Amino acid sequence: MPFTRESSEGTMGIFLIVALVLAGQYVPVTKYDPGRNAEQDLRNAVTEAQRAGKHILLEVGGDWCSWCHIMDKYFDQNPKLTKYRDDNYITVKINFSPQNENEKFLSQYPKIPGYPHLFVLETDGKLLHSKFTAELEEGQSYNLQRFTDFLETWAPKKRPAAR
Repeated sequence: MPFTRESSEGTMGIFLIVALVLAGQYVPVTKYDPGRNAEQDLRNAVTEAQRAGKHILLEVGGDWCSWCHIMDKYFDQNPKLTKYRDDNYITVKINFSPQNENEKFLSQYPKIPGYPHLFVLETDGKLLHSKFTAELEEGQSYNLQRFTDFLETWAPKKRPAAR
């Protein structure tokens, strides 16, 4: 079909619709970024958690943190664990680094003994649990059963289907 004004207007309309749909979708925070606004990231996560019926998993760490990279790799190597996490949690990475310690944001939570650190929040953003991830470690990685148990313990309870 030759390119005409009518076809370009139709194409522009499709792009506009796609852009509007995408603008309303939640964009996960999957990288530690000292320039991000942690308060806004949490507000966005709360909105998405309430929409999806999921809990929020704040993962506090930074690019400097070797165990943070090990955790990322661990999830990459364990797709069933990753699927379970993603089916039950909105995961938000919160940067802690010399460039941005997110001191004000993190002051609302218990003291962090080491990194990475996990906070599980209710769909409304209220703290449910603070997890020192060293308890999930095994050798130079993580223990699958302990990590699975942790995620299962704090996942939202599924309501039985209505009959």
